[in-house]
Amino acid sequence: MKNLYLGDRGILVWYLQLALNRAGYPVGMDGIFGNATCDALREFTGENRACSVDETVWRRLIPYLIGVTDGEEGRMLYDFPVVSTQVPYTSLLNRYAVEGLQRRYPFIQTGNIGKSVMGRTIPYLRIGTGGTQVFYNASFHANESITTPVLLKFAEEYAEAYAKGEDLYGVPARELFLTYQLYIVPMVNPDGVDLVNGFLTNGMYYRNAREISAAYPTIPFPSGWKANIDGVDLNLQFPAGWENAKEIKFAQGYTSPAPRDYVGSAPLVAPESAAVYQFTTEHDFSLILAYHTQGEVIYWKYLDYEPERSYEIAQYFGKVSGYMVEETPQESGYAGYKDWFIQEYDRPGYTIEAGLGENPLPMSQFAQIYEANKGILLGGMTQV
Repeated sequence: MKNLYLGDRGILVWYLQLALNRAGYPVGMDGIFGNATCDALREFTGENRACSVDETVWRRLIPYLIGVTDGEEGRMLYDFPVVSTQVPYTSLLNRYAVEGLQRRYPFIQTGNIGKSVMGRTIPYLRIGTGGTQVFYNASFHANESITTPVLLKFAEEYAEAYAKGEDLYGVPARELFLTYQLYIVPMVNPDGVDLVNGFLTNGMYYRNAREISAAYPTIPFPSGWKANIDGVDLNLQFPAGWENAKEIKFAQGYTSPAPRDYVGSAPLVAPESAAVYQFTTEHDFSLILAYHTQGEVIYWKYLDYEPERSYEIAQYFGKVSGYMVEETPQESGYAGYKDWFIQEYDRPGYTIEAGLGENPLPMSQFAQIYEANKGILLGGMTQV
């Protein structure tokens, strides 16, 4: 973690302010290291020194981002949720949230499905021991990272309900736990998310992304970036009509690495997509949900494939969320993860386009998005 100083702005200041609030030193959450944040930091450290955050101070703050700390008296669980719904996510906060959930709820199994272009790990969580496996993923696209806390929040509410012997939205959590294995990959595209949300601001990969973006001046940088850090759209990388997708996207002008819509030189050349592909082949998923933004739409079909009950389940999702149920538009209808899953396994697969507006959606939409989607997230298990 880099040092912070009075006057700094950006994602790490957001995380500083989040940690201070969680530690009991209230401060406005605006991503600006101003005088109020300075005063709260001085109270937290107990030192009337110049306002800065160095490695020593970060070590004291990080437990408040993870939500768990280990001290002389053993593990201490804080009284706030692990999953923040206030600040934008990055690979760092995603990793802290996964660690915090596993440490608070040791029955959660965690691991990594692979690594990104930049070598960042791609974590997953598993909740449950039952025989029916389902898989949810989010943040395939870099500027759609509000979907990451949607999945993490659901995991936390599920884990808390199971730990307390309570219901999860009216269904006994113990029953879910013993019937299903829920796998979650909250952030498929960590490098791209870090670029969009300001955690990656310099270095070779950043400079390369800027050069790629310069060839597409109508796409704002970095907010319009959807691809991985190499300029490959991860949701156009799967062997399900990839050549069709290539023809469509090349005709639109995306013939080389781009902020969005470049299909890559071949299917599965992007390590992030290859990791999701491999992870899927190693399991026996009965249903998948791929979370994107935006449009409040549920896409359920690929070509003429109609897996058993897939439309029925899509209608259920539409009912509990208020989202429209539609077939994928032709220009986006090939090479996606959902498309490949349906083609390969003939089982229900869905792309959920959450929220409304221009990507990246602000965190102020989180509560509305989560409320609309918690029935889908529960139904992804109970409707199989």
